[in-house]
Formats: sequence, structure tokens, C-alpha cells
Amino acid sequence: MAGLRVLLAASEVVGFAKTGGLADVTGALPRALARQRHLAAVVMPLYAAVRRSGRPVERTGIVLPVPMGDRVLACRVYRSHLPNTDVPVFLIEHQPFFERDNPALGRGLYQQSGPGGDKVDYWDNGERFVFFSRAVMELVPHLGFTPDVIHANDWQTGLVPVYLRELYRQHPGYQRMRTVFTIHNIAYQGSYPRELMNLTGLPGWLYNPGQLEHYGFNFLKAGVVFADAVTTVSPTYAREVQTAEYGYGLEGVLANVSGKLSGIVNGCDYEHWNPAHDRLLAATYTPETVFEKKPLCKADLQRRFHLPEDPNAPVLGVVARLVNQKGIDLIMSAAPGFLDLGCQLVVLGDGDREYHDQLQYFRDRNPDRVGIYLGFNETLAHAIEAGSDLFLMPSRYEPCGLNQMYSLKYGTPPVVRTTGGLADTVVNATLENLADGRATGFSFNDYTASALYETVKWALVLYRDRPADFRQVVRTAMAQDWSWDRSAEAYVKLYQRVLGG
Repeated sequence: MAGLRVLLAASEVVGFAKTGGLADVTGALPRALARQRHLAAVVMPLYAAVRRSGRPVERTGIVLPVPMGDRVLACRVYRSHLPNTDVPVFLIEHQPFFERDNPALGRGLYQQSGPGGDKVDYWDNGERFVFFSRAVMELVPHLGFTPDVIHANDWQTGLVPVYLRELYRQHPGYQRMRTVFTIHNIAYQGSYPRELMNLTGLPGWLYNPGQLEHYGFNFLKAGVVFADAVTTVSPTYAREVQTAEYGYGLEGVLANVSGKLSGIVNGCDYEHWNPAHDRLLAATYTPETVFEKKPLCKADLQRRFHLPEDPNAPVLGVVARLVNQKGIDLIMSAAPGFLDLGCQLVVLGDGDREYHDQLQYFRDRNPDRVGIYLGFNETLAHAIEAGSDLFLMPSRYEPCGLNQMYSLKYGTPPVVRTTGGLADTVVNATLENLADGRATGFSFNDYTASALYETVKWALVLYRDRPADFRQVVRTAMAQDWSWDRSAEAYVKLYQRVLGG
């Protein structure tokens, strides 16, 4: 099959606006597709964050009419490119919906800070992303090419497959188009009152238990039911979301469409995350120089967090959203034990107030053993990946995860729970896997602080008493290929399958 034409629709893209891993995927996958000679483009909302990003953005002169119930709202279309590429990024402007984010005022892309500091969703998120999904469909004739596939991502674009099948299929240029829908995190579904259906232009009879209804009008379910193919961001997560433990109420729906459901592990952007040429590090290194140069990164990390520069104290690193999903409760419960084992702990993240308070209290009691940074800092994120001896990622669930892949590349063995993408990307350092030369990190099954503690304890046995084994784990980890080119090849095969190729 000749080169494919793919439009990725998403609510955030790295370099323009980002809250999580979705943005990394939608920034990296189209680059990889373009490298493989496919035509890719991206469409996203024009947030205030985009204007603050410094990315060059220009008007196209395109004004789209977007039906919303008994109204038609106009939106301008702007255009940019993914950094250092020719991949176009189309930006949907509608200031009342999208240009409200302002970190100084506690306003993000989807949420704002409440009176107590907790994050609450914007009251009109449903309306905002009905508008965005409809605008994506109206944009298609103005792209300069006709997409073979529209690749929608997460609940914010869950209506795109519905619109194509129910309202646009017979329009010129739309007939052969197919849709792929990717679930990056099933916990976020976009569920709203039935009355929101009135704004969509979709026939009311679609609101039934087999299609759009699931405790309300459910955008994620819409994407799952109507897309030609559904993916999650790892094979293990694709299996997990079909179970009651991980399916967040949609496990039956996903089990019913298992024939079109698959998992593709996200790639790692090795242009940005590579210790061989990472300008944010105190020292760059390769697999050949890791044991010579990594200690320089460790000392730099200790200085940055005002910890004693002790080369013999194992540094445990954490870069995560400070929320229940990420296993922060396990880390906090096990942390006193880590200090008793002679470790230092450094944490970078932002999230729930309770974890902010717990970390601050723990750091105040152990200022020479614990360092924290509440918020996000790109330089510190790289410093932690390179300077830590072990990276902690004991997630309750993890659709794919990126930090464990960064850790592998940086020779910082990750300590993970065997869930989702963590299970697919980290090979546990059992005696058998060590003997076979396959081990790349450390993992455990039970979601308990004691399981995390015992796993770290075993890792430290290798670190201190069996350094040859630990070094082998480091080298094997750094040799892994979780590049986006690898992932893009899997997506291309999927696109070809839905197109009948």
C-alpha cells in the first residue's frame, strides 16, 4: 500500500499544550509516521497555553461553521508545525471554550482549582469537546489532503467516529475514511447528562445501552463502539480494561468489541530522552561510559536537592503526578523503610494536596535524606532520570507509562508494579532472568507497601553485594529499543488493516 494519510485528533500535543502522556503520543507518533513516508497532520484546540508556548502560529483564513444544537458557532483555524518537522498542526480557535487556561489563576486545560485547592472539572467540558469533535469533521475538506484514517484519542475526541459514521459518511471525500480510537486512560470517560445530546446533532435514538448511553452520555464509550479499531497503549492494558478491576465500568463494552481491540506500546522519544546527547545533564554518557559518567549526574542531583553528596547512598527517584493512580501512597508508606536502608529519596511532581502535605512533612523531618519539588521542572526530570540509582513507579494501574522507558535508556533500573505497560516493558531481575541476561529492572505484583519495600530491598542487594549483576541489569536496560519508529510500524499495520490493506 502506498503512503497513508492520517489525521490525528487530540486535545493536547507536546510543545503546544500538555497535561500528560497523551500529549507526548500525539507529538511523537505523527513525527514517526512522517519519517516512514506517510502523510500525517494533527488537529487540537487553540488554548492560551499554545499562545504562551512560543510556537509560531499563523492564521489560515479558514473559518468553520460548527453546528451546536440550534446555533452555528464560527471558529477560525490556525496552523503551525510540530517542532523541527513539516508535520502540520491545525489549531481550532474558539476563545470562550479554549482560551481560559492560566496557571497563575489555577486554571488548566480541563480543570480549575477550587476554594480548597482541589482540582475541579470545568462545568462545560462536555460542550467544549462536542464543539471540538464537530470542528474536526468540518476541518477535513480544508486540510489539503483527504485522510485515509482519522486517529482520535481519549474521550475528548470520542464523538469523532460517531460523527463520521452517522452524519458525514455520505459527504464527498468522507466515504472511504476510517477511524481508529485510542484509550490512553480509561478512568477518564467524559460522561455527561443526556441533555447534552441536544447539542451534537446526532439522532436521539443513539442514546441507548448498546451505543452512547453509560450512566449518562459517555464520550469514551462512543469512541469504542463506533470506531473501526480501538487501541490501548499497551497489550497488557488492552487485556486489563476488559476486567472489572481495571475497566471502570466499561469492561463489558470492551469485551464485546475485543475483536477490534488491541494494544500498542507507546514509543519513547529518544531525540529528547537520550543520555548520550542530553544537554540538561551534568554529564552525558553511553552504555560504554555509564559507570564512569553516571556518578557525576548523581552528585549533581544530590546538589540540586540539597542532599549530602554521598556516592554510596542509593538514590531513589520519582517523577510522577502525585495522585492515587501512581502508587504515591505505597511510596509514602514504604519511605521510612527506604531511609532505614540508607537510601535518599527525591520526588518531582504535582497533584493532590494530601500528597503535597505528606511529602512536605516527610521532607521537613528528614531534610538530609529527602528532596522534593512540587510542580514540574523539565531540567529536574532529566536530572532525576540520570542521577538516580533506581526509579520508583509502583502504579496502581499504568496504561503504558513513559518514565520507565526513560529510566531504561538512562541506565536507572525501574522498580515497577506488573500492570499495563509496566508489565510489557520491564523484565524483572529474578535469578532466572539474571542468568539469561534478560533482566532490565525490578517488579512486583501485589499492590502493597511491603511488596514495594521488599523489591527495593532486593534491588539494593544487587546494587551493594552483587555489583556485576546490577551492572548487567543497567547495560541490558540501556540496550532496549522502545522507539517511536517501532510503535509507528504497529500503527501503520493497524491502519492498513482497517482500510482493508
